[in-house]
Amino acid sequence: MEWMRRLLVGAILSVAAAGALSAPAAKSCYLDGWGEALRCYRVAVGSGDARSELAVMVAPAVSGSGRTPLYLLAGGPGQAASDLAPLLNAFGKIHRERDIVLVDRRGAGRSGAFRCGLGVDMPADLQRLSAQLAKCYLQQPDFAETLNSRQAVEDLERVRRALGHQRIDLWGGSWGTRTALLYQQWYPDSLHALVLDGVAPIQSKVFLAAGAAEHALQQLADDCAADSECADFGDWKSELNQLLHNWDASRARSFPDPLTGAPAAEPMPRWALANAIRSALYDPAAAAQLPYVVDQAHRGNLVPLSGLTGLFAQNSTGMAMGLTFSVACAEELNRITPAEVARDSAGTFLGTAFFNLFASGCKSWPVKAKPYAVPQPRQQPVLLISGSADPITPPRYAEQSLGYLDHKQHLVVAGGGHINSRRGCLPDLIARFLDAPGEPLETRCVADIRRPPFMVAAYGPALGTALPSTQEGDQP
Repeated sequence: MEWMRRLLVGAILSVAAAGALSAPAAKSCYLDGWGEALRCYRVAVGSGDARSELAVMVAPAVSGSGRTPLYLLAGGPGQAASDLAPLLNAFGKIHRERDIVLVDRRGAGRSGAFRCGLGVDMPADLQRLSAQLAKCYLQQPDFAETLNSRQAVEDLERVRRALGHQRIDLWGGSWGTRTALLYQQWYPDSLHALVLDGVAPIQSKVFLAAGAAEHALQQLADDCAADSECADFGDWKSELNQLLHNWDASRARSFPDPLTGAPAAEPMPRWALANAIRSALYDPAAAAQLPYVVDQAHRGNLVPLSGLTGLFAQNSTGMAMGLTFSVACAEELNRITPAEVARDSAGTFLGTAFFNLFASGCKSWPVKAKPYAVPQPRQQPVLLISGSADPITPPRYAEQSLGYLDHKQHLVVAGGGHINSRRGCLPDLIARFLDAPGEPLETRCVADIRRPPFMVAAYGPALGTALPSTQEGDQP
């Protein structure tokens, strides 16, 4: 029966070969935020007119132990994984024994960023923004239609095969958690474990953000009231609501430029100001400045508020807005009803300012709806990380929408904003989880991660007072 044995062996080898791809050639390259050389590849995806190449960057394991590689998935949608290079510094223990892989998805970063000319100079007027998007869409309608989460997952699987990885671990941040959860649905046999920070479950509607932002702002107000120095600002949250309610064209035109202090070239409309405040809540260090800058604005001094909004002026340059709208319009905005928007925005400082930005843009970006199937049970271990004051993906998303995952642990950082993997002991906990994902973590150290001290004057926190204890990796 030797012939049968050879036939079976040949069949097995043929199946194995069919599942693998020839390894691409690697070159050395560097990314901002990480000082060591990376192995960089170009992996071909698609075919015909849709053929392109993905930029793939690998930080090779220090020890070469061959442990399961960790892939980092960026958020947005529209952020490039290559922008996550600074995270490698926090993941030193993971990097010792594991390759860390960054894949810029189609339309992002080094894989042909689809920016539509929208960056720092993005129009503040929604009508002008919509007109610019419409022009961009009409230039590349087929490309805009192809960009979606299914494509991103299929491309990720192709990269896994091209690099010869049997199974992989995934770290996803923000929208990257959605991509990771979809990969888990469609390629469970390729996956070992997941770490999800700022969880956006498949069924959640994360563009309904006003309620989450209001909850984050209220937590900030409560923590300020419990701080002996910050409490002196009184009811600054009501002052913020009053400021936004009374914002008019005159104030919009006279709002200071964050760099010069002179009236800005572009007026600051109310919707943009509300979104800037929402953005400040993402980062606890920026949020700690809000009570002071709102108090100053209430007194007539808008310069500190302008300075705070200027911290986020560069954020849009990191997003490929064509990719952002292709995914958001096809997978999120089309499944949100007006009644849901009304319920979410009622009684909030943000109102519909965030939703309207995307609703307006999607009118100029007519991609077809791409709905998701209902998630099916999955067995891979999952570590969930949330900030209790996250203004976009609150802890309840992880707690209420992932019942189909049987093996999950959830870490909640008190007062934490959006994305907490670099803070305190969390890098160590992530490393321990990846080493033994089936074992429960000892998580008492998470309680030691505190908010940064509140800004109480032009020079920052109160001088001469005891500052809250911090862990290595906390925001300054």
